[in-house]
Order: sequence, then structure tokens, then C-alpha cells
Amino acid sequence: MKKVLLTVCAVCFALQVSSQENLWWKTPVNSPEVHKDNTVTFRLKAPNASSVEVVGDFLSKNEKAEMKKVDNDVWEYTTPKSLNPELYSYSFMMDGVKISDPSNVFMSRDVVTISNLFMIDGKESELYKVQNVPHGSLCKVWYHSDKHNADRRITVYTPAGYETNNQRYPVLYLLHGMGGDEDSWSTLGRAAQILDNLIAQGKAKPMIVVMTNGNSDLQAAWGESPTGYVTPTIELPKTTDGSFEDAFPEVVTFVDKAYRTIAKKESRAIAGLSMGGFHSMQISKEYPTQFNYIGLFSASARFKGRKESHIYENCEEKIKKQFSQKPALYWIAIGKEDFLYEENQKFRSFLDANGFSYTYVESEGGHIWKNWRNYLCQFLPLLFK
Repeated sequence: MKKVLLTVCAVCFALQVSSQENLWWKTPVNSPEVHKDNTVTFRLKAPNASSVEVVGDFLSKNEKAEMKKVDNDVWEYTTPKSLNPELYSYSFMMDGVKISDPSNVFMSRDVVTISNLFMIDGKESELYKVQNVPHGSLCKVWYHSDKHNADRRITVYTPAGYETNNQRYPVLYLLHGMGGDEDSWSTLGRAAQILDNLIAQGKAKPMIVVMTNGNSDLQAAWGESPTGYVTPTIELPKTTDGSFEDAFPEVVTFVDKAYRTIAKKESRAIAGLSMGGFHSMQISKEYPTQFNYIGLFSASARFKGRKESHIYENCEEKIKKQFSQKPALYWIAIGKEDFLYEENQKFRSFLDANGFSYTYVESEGGHIWKNWRNYLCQFLPLLFK
């Protein structure tokens, strides 16, 4: 019996030591190190590696920066120029294998891509930070969809003071891109921080923001539904088959019943990025009396020749009917290097040919979150005027 007790004690002690080692484990190097001139040094302790590179959205498209071995253990790379104020993501490539920076605990997931994060402070990135301003709330909310025959989850932002007043608010429906989910805009897009800061500055109206899951095959974000811990993918069968758009009025009905909304067209907006921009275009023309403000961020804008659903039939005539209802704002933004750039120009040509009024914003860069966060910052102050 004594031997058993001693063995148990020894195991417990070993586990305690192991836990303490994890608790007090220190990062091997300082990475990333942001210098006073806004250059950034990345470091990785990898004594047995033969090559290390850093990749990230602070570099040009598809570019990799070679890291140099500065001693027997540590690889290092410093950006040759100062970086503009922004929230950036990056990863390392060690001997051709993508890895995260073990010295940086700040990370994000975009579909199956795990990246580390760092921020360069400045005027342009101030909206992405948690400031000393009144804060809104983010809630994960489930509703039942009869058309999907399932419970589905949305993320809802309510502005500061919502819980303690009786005020009614306008609503923005904010949609994600392919492979994303109802968490994408609040994590990768910094939507709550942007809203808090713009509202506090008086640049945006206090509003409710509803972030939906645009994948009809998913009830909720990856790992947050009954499907469990399955590997995320963008290859889902019901993303652009019309089923999400067809069922969207259920979301609006639920939100108007569950929250203190101003339930009329003048107080509703819909916007989205990439696939979410496509959904926003289709939903807004399908229900032209429901949304007064429309935002297409790097949208998949092909509106002709789709036959997957009745939702996509007669798109030209439906868009004409939508514009006859005179939406207050139709806002299109795209990066010059975006793979959907030409598609957007063709859609604009159709709008121009019909004399439809819209706002167009063209930025640098491609199909990246850096652009979409910026578009949201520009779009929000234009709503509900």
C-alpha cells in the first residue's frame, strides 16, 4: 500500500512540475519586435533548420522574405522599410513547412489558415484597438430556421447602453466570405472595436450589427456546432446555391422580434465581403423593400448566367426594380489587385448603362482582410443618415 501511495505521489508531483513548466515557460526570443521607426524584426529559434522565411500581408502578394541565421540558434528578418499603421498577419516557413511564431501568442484562424498577429500603432489602426470608450456587447445567439430545418447561430453586436435603455436601433447585416462563419467579422474584421470607436467619436450611428453564417450546410462556426471538430473547408455544397438568400428573411424576422430594432427599410443595411458581397447583392435585389443601404466589399459580382436557383433568375430585371425603389446607398469597393476586379467592373458597366447611382471605392491591394476592415471603417459612417 505504501508503494502505491508513493507512486501516486510521484506521478502527482511530476504532473505539477510539468504544469508549472508550462505556466512559467518563457518565449525563446523577442518576436515580432516593433521598433520606434515602425520597422519590424521577426525572430525564430531553430538551431537545426536549414532555411527559414517569413510570409505575411505586410509583404507584396505571394512574396516570402528570407530570414538570416544571426547565431547558431536564431533566425532573423527586419523589414527594410517602416510599415504603415495597420493590423498585420504573418507565419514562418521552416524548411518548406508553414509554422506559427512560438514567441507570439496572438493568433487568428481564417478557414484553415492559422496566422500570428501584430499591430503598428497610428491613426489608421486606432479604430482596431480597444480604446477607453463605452463598449458594446457581442453575443452568440441561436435561432430556428424552418427552411434549413435546423437551429443556426448568429453573432450580434449591440451598442453601448443597449442593456440599460429602451431605445430602438437600426440594423446592419454583415456577411462573411467563403469558408468564413459568423465569427469572422468579430475576430478577423475587428468589427466590435471599429463600431465602439466610430460610435464614440460620433462618426457612426449607434446600431445593432448581425453577423450571420452564410453556409447553409453549417449550423454554426467550425467546432461550435453538432458536427464537432471537423477540418474547416471552403468547399461546401450550399454556399451559392440560393438557399442562404432564400432563407434570409427568417433572420430578419427573428432579429426584429428578439431585439429593439427599427423594423423598416430606412433603418436596415446589408453588406458583405467576397461571397458575402455576392449574398448582399442577391438578397438586397430579391427583397428590395427591406434594405436601404447596400455594401459590396470585394464582392463576387457575377449576376448573369447563374442557374443554380430561382433566386438568381432574371437578375437584371430584379436589380432594375431594386433601383426603382431608390436605395439610399449602394456602395462598391474593390482592390486593384483583387482577382474579382474585372468582375466588379462588368457589374459597374451594367449599373452605368442603366444610369443607376452608386458609390465606388478603389483601393490598393487584393482580396485581404486589411482592405475589408478599411472598407467597413468607410462604410459605417454613411449609414442611417
